[in-house]
Amino acid sequence: MEISEVRVKMVANKDDRLKAFCSMTLDNAFVIRDIKIIEGTGGLFVAMPSRKMSDHCNHCGGKNHLRAKFCNNCGGTLPENRARQDIKGRMKLHADIAHPINAECRKTIQETIVVAFEKELARSMEPDYKPVNLDEPDYDVPETI
Repeated sequence: MEISEVRVKMVANKDDRLKAFCSMTLDNAFVIRDIKIIEGTGGLFVAMPSRKMSDHCNHCGGKNHLRAKFCNNCGGTLPENRARQDIKGRMKLHADIAHPINAECRKTIQETIVVAFEKELARSMEPDYKPVNLDEPDYDVPETI
């Protein structure tokens, strides 16, 4: 697997732990978006894209986030602590959408993204800096008939 491109979009709030969002292109063929670069106690780390986990109301079947106290659909009270716990006993509220399967892959991704972040951070200090637009397509879209 080759990481062919990393695009970094700096976050405006300098006091926040979230430093940037990025997209990563693999083998010039596959893009992973919404990767976060976060300042942790041990330095920068990469958080892969995830989604909030949810369940369904016992009364009406409406879908609700696991931290919700009341159903979004019927307003009924939801039981507390509905989330499964991880190995350390913490509630599991998010599920990865995409993630590396082994430590070697995670290390490669993290090192590549942190280097790209540091380069973008240096560029952001230049007077004529223009932020990266993560929303513009980075692939060819075929015409529809």
